[in-house]
Amino acid sequence: MWLKLFFLLLYFMVLFVLARFFEAVVWYETGLFATQLVDPVTLSFNKLKTILECRGLGYSGLAEKRDVRELVEKSGDLMQGELYSAIKNEKEQAESHSESSTTFSGEMHFYELVEDTKDGIWLVQVIAQDREALLSKANWGKMVQKVSQFGIRTGTFNCSSDSRYCRKRGWMKSTLIMSVPQTYASKGKVMLKEYNGRRIETEHIFKWMTAHVASRIKTIRMSQQLVEEWHPSEKHPVKMFLFAKLAQPPAFFSALSVKFTGRIEFIFVDVQSWDNITSLEEIGVQQLPSYILKMPEGIYRYGNSIGEFISLQAMDTFLRSVQPEVNDLFVLSLVMVNLMAWLDLFITQGATIKRFVVLISTLGTYNSLLIISWLPILGFLQLPYLEGFYDYSLKLLRYADTTTIASWVRTDWTFYSSHPALFLSTYLAHGLLIDYFEKKRRCNNEEENPNNLEWLSSLWDWYTSYLVHPITSFHNFPNESDWDDDPNFLLERLAFPDLWLHPLIPIDYINNLPTWRFKCTQVCGPNSEENSGRDLDSNIQNTTGGQTQGLNSEHEEHGCGKERDCAADSCCHSENGGDVPCMKREAQEQQADWSQWPSDMIHCTECVVCLENFETDCIVMGLPCAHVFHQQCIVVWLAGGQHCCPVCRGPSYKRKPVRSSGLDLLEQQE
Repeated sequence: MWLKLFFLLLYFMVLFVLARFFEAVVWYETGLFATQLVDPVTLSFNKLKTILECRGLGYSGLAEKRDVRELVEKSGDLMQGELYSAIKNEKEQAESHSESSTTFSGEMHFYELVEDTKDGIWLVQVIAQDREALLSKANWGKMVQKVSQFGIRTGTFNCSSDSRYCRKRGWMKSTLIMSVPQTYASKGKVMLKEYNGRRIETEHIFKWMTAHVASRIKTIRMSQQLVEEWHPSEKHPVKMFLFAKLAQPPAFFSALSVKFTGRIEFIFVDVQSWDNITSLEEIGVQQLPSYILKMPEGIYRYGNSIGEFISLQAMDTFLRSVQPEVNDLFVLSLVMVNLMAWLDLFITQGATIKRFVVLISTLGTYNSLLIISWLPILGFLQLPYLEGFYDYSLKLLRYADTTTIASWVRTDWTFYSSHPALFLSTYLAHGLLIDYFEKKRRCNNEEENPNNLEWLSSLWDWYTSYLVHPITSFHNFPNESDWDDDPNFLLERLAFPDLWLHPLIPIDYINNLPTWRFKCTQVCGPNSEENSGRDLDSNIQNTTGGQTQGLNSEHEEHGCGKERDCAADSCCHSENGGDVPCMKREAQEQQADWSQWPSDMIHCTECVVCLENFETDCIVMGLPCAHVFHQQCIVVWLAGGQHCCPVCRGPSYKRKPVRSSGLDLLEQQE
């Protein structure tokens, strides 16, 4: 994770240097910087109108270029970056023919999107039943493009889809409806305004909209009111002032007041009728127009740093960084986490399918951890005891975001967000470089990276070995049901499903399992069928599941000691110390010494793991279910994650409850 964070920070440094390089190239070609002021006198009439369109100022009654230029100067200084963005947006709108307008299906849809929205403005064209629309399709498309650049959403409500709601609202004729939040609270009421004008031109409708939106901004026209509003208040600690000689504030300023409802208070100071402006100089306003951000820490003059243009997008980015909400921080953290996760596609070496599998796993893990981490943060922020901590965090954030470095970061954010292709291409190039250096760093490894088929095969082997375990055949189940005798055994079986991942269990219990040495006796005597048959019958009666087999010295890996090998010319030692001829190897019999076995273990002479008989002096181990195996065989089985008996699948780490067998019950009754 730290490696990915390092690569991500390195990528951001590359973006910063690349942005400075582009600025140098533009300066070399044109000799102009984005922060350089533009004299409106040198601009054409069409470019001046484009600037007014982006700022949201009406110019329908201005026929001369001088009047349009004065209106631009009254609304704020013009920079090269703002002029470039305005011309680019105009070209994109001319080339784009898509209308991002919503079509409402009924009352509930209209209420959910329009009336229940507290931080947005809507313009809805209502088409009465059996009537034509107020605006034609072409004029409505122009209106949508004009208002969408200020964050105003649009929609169409056809009364034929819900005539009852139209009669309830009184929409008997086609009209235009605008919804604007009525109060300054974040959860205030929404008022619906109906257009009653006779002229249906786009400019007149837009002028009607901007007038209604500007009415919710607090307007100051007297110097005494300014003194009262300039003092800090606990309800609105952050205020945005506009000092200008305008009849109403620009549309972008009014739209921002709706977007930041409850966070920042917007105040428009109309100074066109003021004779004495000494009161403005006393509070620090040196020029007109001025955009002043009043904070508890002091004042900040918007427009003096790089990237601070008089536009909706630039001021929105600035205000979001100064006074963010929780959703802004969550979106930022979500972007950062996913950028880190996608680096796994380049850091992981090997097959292509392996890269994408690791990427999907990382994306799921990182996003899940992010959401889980944000849940307690949201809970803590709602506690009243943390209000001081929240205010102190915002204070530190405002100090940091009003610096020059923060203005550079905001400028780069705006630049790359408006050029997503450049951002994605640089991210891909950065990832390919990481992939190249990772391959160089790991080239000394002897193991070769498998291809897609080999990696899928290994993945399937891992899946089958850890998730799919072999199910015990039916003939291995005991005749009498363990579930009937002990209901807890059912829970133990459910804790170890054969088709699911076994839980992680410590293997320390293996050291506490009983172990002992297997002992057997040697039977020597004449090679007669009668004696051998009698001995064979007694061996079957004293052993459970055992079988007759000669002694071997081939199983030293199971812990067996070296024993005597009976051959045709070797002899057993008699009790008198003499040599007695032994039987042949085929007739030789082995009988276990059960006196050294624990009383609760099942008698057997064969290990079902390796399918070999127990040899004399070999070390055996018993499980809680009473089955016995070679110590080395069963330890390998248990240490590999199979914490169950190979025979009955009973848990190997938990002792079974003691149950009386049928033979014991008969003995107790006798």
